[in-house]
Amino acid sequence: MSKALLDLTQLGMKFPTPNGEFIALKNVNLQIKKGEFISLIGHSGCGKSTVLNLVAGLHFPTDGGVIVDGREVSGPGPERAVVFQNHSLLPWLTVYQNVELAAKQVVNKYVGKQESKVWIKEQVEHYLQLIQMSHSADKRPDEISGGMKQRVGIARALALKPKVMLMDEPFGALDALTRAHLQDSLMNIQADLNNTVIMITHDVDEAVLLSDKIVMMTNGPAATIGEVLSIDLPRPRDRVALADDPQYQKYRQAVLRFLYEKQSKPTAPIKSTEQKELEVPAKTA
Repeated sequence: MSKALLDLTQLGMKFPTPNGEFIALKNVNLQIKKGEFISLIGHSGCGKSTVLNLVAGLHFPTDGGVIVDGREVSGPGPERAVVFQNHSLLPWLTVYQNVELAAKQVVNKYVGKQESKVWIKEQVEHYLQLIQMSHSADKRPDEISGGMKQRVGIARALALKPKVMLMDEPFGALDALTRAHLQDSLMNIQADLNNTVIMITHDVDEAVLLSDKIVMMTNGPAATIGEVLSIDLPRPRDRVALADDPQYQKYRQAVLRFLYEKQSKPTAPIKSTEQKELEVPAKTA
């Protein structure tokens, strides 16, 4: 069994409120291997974004901890890049310059000062080509579409050469066709780079299409991991072919049952020892 790249152990988060302490997360335990694509799904208020913020180092847990590649997370770092639903590009910089800004943050880890300019240029051009945005390198964010902005946001994250890429509903604000194109691009990028990805989504089909595992969160307060569903579908994945795949439909139904039957009303969180690895019957000949 390979060692986990990312380890969440007994993770808990409490927030002070005027009415007393609010327990957002309790006993969250999760191990993620290098190259895995993990989707977090659950109803609003189940703590998905809190988990992502804890891994990113934007918040500090009140209980437990987050370990990335053997080191405890104590704050933000380039080994954990975040892609938000809002692209967060700097509007006064061009597409090229936005990605360049990320490459400049990590250049000293890879080359000396004399080679830095060449290395940065190569990295920026590589990632713009990877996301098919080389033709718009000199444009500013207000001159490109929403889908293009998200592509640039992904390229900027990749330019940090992160060990873990964290994505907070990156395609949630896009139209269906643009979202589908970006999902396909993301699958191709992960196949090329073997990135470890944690993505928040509310889209069941997106979760099944993209993921190696779907982590389903119980309702808050004191939200935790209810079930983990391993997606055993061969890659590369074709959305058209999968639409008629019985196994794909079984995975989809399993997530829907969790969300709309098991978690249709707030329930008490299960203990960490009760976290279930959900099994879906394998496809039969």
